Amino acid sequence: MKKIFSIVALAALSLSAFAQESKPSIEIHGFIRNFYAYDSHKMIGLTEDFFTYVPYDVETITNTSGDVVVEDVNEYPNFRFAALTSRLWIEVKGYEFEGWKMGARVEGDFFNGLGTDKVTGTANFRLRQAFVTASKYGLTFKAGQSWHPMAADMPDVFSLNTGAPFGPFARTPLFQVDYNLGDGFSLTGAALWQMQYTSNGPEGKSASYIKYGCTPELYAGVNYKTDGIILRAGLNMLSIKPVLKDAQGFRTDRITTFIPFFYAQYAKDLFSVKFKTVYAEGGEHLNLNGGYGVSKVLSDGNREYTPTRNSSSWLSLKYGKKVQGILFAGYAKNFGTKEALDGSAGVPTGFYFSGNSFDNFNQMYRLTPTVIYNLGKLALGLEYELTSVQYGNKALGMNLETGLYDQGLHWVTNNRVQGLVKFTF
Repeated sequence: MKKIFSIVALAALSLSAFAQESKPSIEIHGFIRNFYAYDSHKMIGLTEDFFTYVPYDVETITNTSGDVVVEDVNEYPNFRFAALTSRLWIEVKGYEFEGWKMGARVEGDFFNGLGTDKVTGTANFRLRQAFVTASKYGLTFKAGQSWHPMAADMPDVFSLNTGAPFGPFARTPLFQVDYNLGDGFSLTGAALWQMQYTSNGPEGKSASYIKYGCTPELYAGVNYKTDGIILRAGLNMLSIKPVLKDAQGFRTDRITTFIPFFYAQYAKDLFSVKFKTVYAEGGEHLNLNGGYGVSKVLSDGNREYTPTRNSSSWLSLKYGKKVQGILFAGYAKNFGTKEALDGSAGVPTGFYFSGNSFDNFNQMYRLTPTVIYNLGKLALGLEYELTSVQYGNKALGMNLETGLYDQGLHWVTNNRVQGLVKFTF
């Protein structure tokens, strides 16, 4: 009988040890961030134009006689400052159950509720990230809303655009799996959806195109990490249905695009260098300068589509700790559409470009030197951002064979000077 009791006691102890649960720590973090920005030219931007993309193209004003009165109405200086990008997040760490290490994060800021140009009223708190993680057996699962795997690694500029549109930028609902292979190598796979950052189409920017496509965006990548070095390479696939139905009934329209990317980072002591490059088909849902158009209208009313092809790359260098010097450089190029566009009406039947850019975009570069002074948890920064875009003249028409406005090419430049006051807690 004593032996039976001993066996039962040992079994109970084993089960209790197996089901052992640790208490998580809950931490509240955030920062108060104030931006002060001056632009020499009108920009497409979000968050009271603190998140800038490209300068508006040249727009002239003529009088009744046809004489040009103003060479470019968009070359007009503007200034603003606000604390609406202040952020708050709750992080759960250290929770373990049956060997599974779990965590969670909820994060928001005060951007929501404000327009893009005439900003009035009070900003509302909005969701940025909300996800849970679970790790065991070399596997890490992430479910919720978080950074797109191709957008997670960012340059060191303090500008709110974090280098966009020279690299993918999107937070998205996802289910992500990482597997540790050992020796610094790991694999990443993810199924993603669209919410805030969406594809463009006949109804404008909308998540309906992926919704009725019934296919999540898919990502697969390989990572390598060792002392001071991080390397990533991956491939992203998106398949959407731009139109659900028309007068002839339900349609089978679909376009599938692929985006390969590469990221490299090296850091040693006070110095770091980062580089990212993508070659995208479309990519407007990732804030890249791309899109797609109709290449053929079929007899049954269905349409075939062709994506634009664009290359976007950035490089950032940083040195220092208390006083940091940063240099960012970015370049993007529009190579036009993969196939010729339908021109049965003399113009593209349907062409859907990034809502944060213009379809006569040809190429673009940006240079951003930055200096940051860190006084404990207080950071003071000053940044100069030179952004220059080459546009084609829309009045001269699009080349339907290439999907480009390639005549009357001209450059438009914005000079931005931006200050930062940030306290992190």
